Amino acid sequence: MNSPTKSTSLQAYTLLLYRKAVHPEFFAIDSRRRMENGEIEAEAWIFRGGQVVRFQKEKLCICEVVTDNPSALPERGLTKNMLCAGEHEHEETLGDNLTFMTAVQTETLADHLYVGTYREMMGHAKENGSLSVQWNDATTGKPNLSLIDLQRFRTEIHVQGWHLRSDCGLVLRTQSMFQLNDPAAKGAQRETR
Repeated sequence: MNSPTKSTSLQAYTLLLYRKAVHPEFFAIDSRRRMENGEIEAEAWIFRGGQVVRFQKEKLCICEVVTDNPSALPERGLTKNMLCAGEHEHEETLGDNLTFMTAVQTETLADHLYVGTYREMMGHAKENGSLSVQWNDATTGKPNLSLIDLQRFRTEIHVQGWHLRSDCGLVLRTQSMFQLNDPAAKGAQRETR
């Protein structure tokens, strides 16, 4: 009897990419964090069951939204609409020297595995100071969790997100990267081929 609910809940999750910032009025934001790394920056918002991450360098911007309610969001500036079920990857270049990459993975777990994963992710959130929000499912009273980690590397910002939904045993993971590429290195690579 749980199978139809699991499929319906899983199939609702969508990753949307915008080539502009999305206004915060569309989300019930629980927490946010901003990170700079030289010329590039990221701002992450977490809300129950979803996330928004804006990556930017000067006027170049890409905004990633993960939500189970995509119909409530604007279409203006939308460049990619990808269902999250299964495993997906996307990469695109912005301007001359920026790369954005994202990967999405989902799985549905039996109740006992879900509870173990939930506890593990709660420990991860505390240990790493992750942005997180916890709430109980209105129907079952079971725990749910959304969390985001931001990491700064030499010329990159990485963002990892997890969304755990107890009503269907869903674990959704996103991994995104915004990278400043060295145009001189690209030219040198072309010359050596």
